[in-house]
Amino acid sequence: MPNREDYTDCLSEVEKYIHQNMGEPLNREVLAEVAGFSVPHFHRIFTAHIGENIASYVRRVRLERAGRKLRIGAVDISEVALAAGYVSHAAFGKAFKQHFGLSPSEFRQLDCFTATKMLRSE
Repeated sequence: MPNREDYTDCLSEVEKYIHQNMGEPLNREVLAEVAGFSVPHFHRIFTAHIGENIASYVRRVRLERAGRKLRIGAVDISEVALAAGYVSHAAFGKAFKQHFGLSPSEFRQLDCFTATKMLRSE
Protein backbone atom coordinates (compact mmCIF):
# COMPACT_ATOMS: atom_id res chain seq x y z
CA MET A 1 0.00 0.00 0.00
CA PRO A 2 1.48 3.39 -0.99
CA ASN A 3 2.29 5.78 1.82
CA ARG A 4 1.62 9.53 1.94
CA GLU A 5 5.06 10.33 0.52
CA ASP A 6 4.44 8.03 -2.47
CA TYR A 7 1.15 9.82 -3.17
CA THR A 8 2.81 13.22 -2.78
CA ASP A 9 5.51 12.30 -5.30
CA CYS A 10 2.94 10.90 -7.72
CA LEU A 11 0.69 13.94 -7.44
CA SER A 12 3.67 16.25 -7.93
CA GLU A 13 4.25 14.48 -11.25
CA VAL A 14 0.58 14.99 -12.16
CA GLU A 15 0.81 18.70 -11.31
CA LYS A 16 3.97 18.96 -13.41
CA TYR A 17 2.19 17.21 -16.30
CA ILE A 18 -0.75 19.64 -16.02
CA HIS A 19 1.54 22.68 -16.17
CA GLN A 20 3.46 21.26 -19.14
CA ASN A 21 0.33 20.26 -21.09
CA MET A 22 -2.05 23.17 -20.57
CA GLY A 23 -3.17 23.14 -24.19
CA GLU A 24 -4.18 19.48 -24.07
CA PRO A 25 -7.34 17.86 -22.68
CA LEU A 26 -6.69 17.40 -18.95
CA ASN A 27 -9.62 15.31 -17.81
CA ARG A 28 -9.69 12.81 -14.95
CA GLU A 29 -9.11 9.85 -17.25
CA VAL A 30 -5.93 11.29 -18.76
CA LEU A 31 -4.55 12.42 -15.42
CA ALA A 32 -5.44 9.15 -13.66
CA GLU A 33 -3.42 7.38 -16.35
CA VAL A 34 -0.48 9.73 -15.74
CA ALA A 35 -0.74 8.92 -12.02
CA GLY A 36 -1.10 5.20 -12.64
CA PHE A 37 -4.36 4.97 -10.68
CA SER A 38 -7.95 4.11 -11.50
CA VAL A 39 -10.13 7.17 -12.06
CA PRO A 40 -12.07 6.84 -8.77
CA HIS A 41 -8.89 6.26 -6.74
CA PHE A 42 -7.10 9.15 -8.46
CA HIS A 43 -10.05 11.47 -7.84
CA ARG A 44 -10.14 10.51 -4.16
CA ILE A 45 -6.37 10.85 -3.65
CA PHE A 46 -6.04 14.09 -5.62
CA THR A 47 -8.91 15.76 -3.78
CA ALA A 48 -7.63 14.63 -0.38
CA HIS A 49 -4.03 15.74 -0.97
CA ILE A 50 -4.54 18.89 -3.04
CA GLY A 51 -7.71 20.15 -1.40
CA GLU A 52 -9.78 20.60 -4.54
CA ASN A 53 -11.05 18.24 -7.22
CA ILE A 54 -9.13 17.84 -10.45
CA ALA A 55 -11.57 19.82 -12.61
CA SER A 56 -11.44 22.79 -10.23
CA TYR A 57 -7.66 22.58 -10.01
CA VAL A 58 -7.20 22.53 -13.81
CA ARG A 59 -9.69 25.39 -14.26
CA ARG A 60 -7.94 27.48 -11.58
CA VAL A 61 -4.47 26.85 -13.00
CA ARG A 62 -5.65 27.75 -16.51
CA LEU A 63 -7.35 30.94 -15.30
CA GLU A 64 -4.31 31.98 -13.27
CA ARG A 65 -2.10 31.36 -16.30
CA ALA A 66 -4.52 33.49 -18.33
CA GLY A 67 -4.27 36.19 -15.66
CA ARG A 68 -0.49 36.23 -15.99
CA LYS A 69 -0.82 36.55 -19.77
CA LEU A 70 -3.25 39.43 -19.36
CA ARG A 71 -0.80 41.19 -17.05
CA ILE A 72 1.83 41.06 -19.78
CA GLY A 73 -0.61 43.06 -21.87
CA ALA A 74 0.78 41.98 -25.21
CA VAL A 75 -1.93 39.44 -25.94
CA ASP A 76 -5.52 39.93 -27.08
CA ILE A 77 -8.12 38.75 -24.53
CA SER A 78 -9.76 36.50 -27.15
CA GLU A 79 -6.42 34.78 -27.75
CA VAL A 80 -5.95 34.33 -23.99
CA ALA A 81 -9.46 32.84 -23.77
CA LEU A 82 -8.73 30.32 -26.52
CA ALA A 83 -5.37 29.39 -24.98
CA ALA A 84 -7.16 28.78 -21.66
CA GLY A 85 -9.52 26.33 -23.36
CA TYR A 86 -12.60 28.52 -23.67
CA VAL A 87 -14.52 28.56 -26.96
CA SER A 88 -15.70 32.14 -26.59
CA HIS A 89 -14.64 35.42 -25.10
CA ALA A 90 -17.95 35.51 -23.18
CA ALA A 91 -17.47 32.09 -21.55
CA PHE A 92 -13.92 33.03 -20.59
CA GLY A 93 -15.03 36.38 -19.19
CA LYS A 94 -17.71 34.74 -17.06
CA ALA A 95 -15.32 32.08 -15.66
CA PHE A 96 -12.60 34.68 -15.12
CA LYS A 97 -14.95 36.99 -13.22
CA GLN A 98 -16.23 34.08 -11.09
CA HIS A 99 -12.66 33.19 -10.16
CA PHE A 100 -11.09 36.62 -9.66
CA GLY A 101 -14.13 38.83 -9.05
CA LEU A 102 -13.02 41.07 -11.91
CA SER A 103 -13.41 41.02 -15.67
CA PRO A 104 -10.28 40.26 -17.70
CA SER A 105 -10.06 43.94 -18.68
CA GLU A 106 -10.34 45.08 -15.07
CA PHE A 107 -7.74 42.53 -13.99
CA ARG A 108 -5.34 43.80 -16.63
CA GLN A 109 -5.56 47.25 -15.05
CA LEU A 110 -4.60 46.13 -11.51
CA ASP A 111 -1.37 47.26 -9.95
CA CYS A 112 1.38 44.64 -9.96
CA PHE A 113 1.24 43.91 -6.21
CA THR A 114 -2.53 43.25 -6.17
CA ALA A 115 -2.43 41.11 -9.30
CA THR A 116 0.48 39.06 -7.98
CA LYS A 117 -1.41 38.32 -4.75
CA MET A 118 -4.36 37.04 -6.79
CA LEU A 119 -2.18 34.72 -8.89
CA ARG A 120 -1.16 31.94 -6.54
CA SER A 121 -0.04 29.01 -8.72
CA GLU A 122 2.98 28.62 -10.94
